[in-house]
Amino acid sequence: MTRQTLTYLRNLFERRGIKPKNKLGQNFLIDLNLLDVLLRAAELTRVDMAVEVGSGTGSLTARLADAAGAVLSVELDSAFYEMTREAVAGRPNVVLLHADVLHGKNFLNAKVLETLDQTKRRFGCERVKLTANLPYAVATPVISNLLLSEVGVERMVVTVQWEIAERLTAAVGTKDYGALAVLVQSLADVEIVRRLPPSVFWPRPKVDSAIVCIRPDAAKRATVGDVQRFRVFLRDLYTHRRKNLRSALAGWPSGRRDKGDVDCKLAELGLDGTVRAEDLDLAQHLQLCAAFSELAE
Repeated sequence: MTRQTLTYLRNLFERRGIKPKNKLGQNFLIDLNLLDVLLRAAELTRVDMAVEVGSGTGSLTARLADAAGAVLSVELDSAFYEMTREAVAGRPNVVLLHADVLHGKNFLNAKVLETLDQTKRRFGCERVKLTANLPYAVATPVISNLLLSEVGVERMVVTVQWEIAERLTAAVGTKDYGALAVLVQSLADVEIVRRLPPSVFWPRPKVDSAIVCIRPDAAKRATVGDVQRFRVFLRDLYTHRRKNLRSALAGWPSGRRDKGDVDCKLAELGLDGTVRAEDLDLAQHLQLCAAFSELAE
């Protein structure tokens, strides 16, 4: 593969008449050492199937193909799909899909899931690992929807905006702690692998980024139970995050509830109705969901 330097990318895009689209979050890593960091964190082997969202120029796609048993790379932009197709020509373990990875905000594209399953079985892969420089525009829904899916992903090693990394790893009681942190941390272990300055990307974004590693935990998932119900519950609980628990639960988006009944249930749980949801730990969020589950329907 040609080294993906700033000069190379500029010349490549100029020859093809391509301009990166800000609305699609198209920012390309030009610090080649960081691709190594990402790949080391993924720990790909021949029993792994790497899933990439945002093929870009195909530079990372080719590296994934060299390390993994198979690669499914999904690209929405037709120009970059064609560029990646050329870049990985002759690599039979790469499957390219010209599609939107999402179907709306809360679901993965069924075609992507079908192709993922077919590719995994075709190449006899045992594990699925999301390994990608995620486009900023879809980072959060891709992570959330894949985590909630039945794919059984072993880990996700991805680049995201620093703001998203902070929200994913936020501790209880901090400003970034909310529905995303509770959902992801209730289902997986999360760590920041490396903080990335804007200078390592082109076009240069206005904010820092990060490589994060998310490892789903089967025991945590079993404790949560109905993961989709928990997601909806958290979404509604944090609709007005500045409200205290009593007000948030009584004024539920899908149906109001008598404040006296809310007070009784909170008392049974040993929770103070005057605190906010952001002051509750993961276990307390699960208790709330179980006690008020009918309100999440």
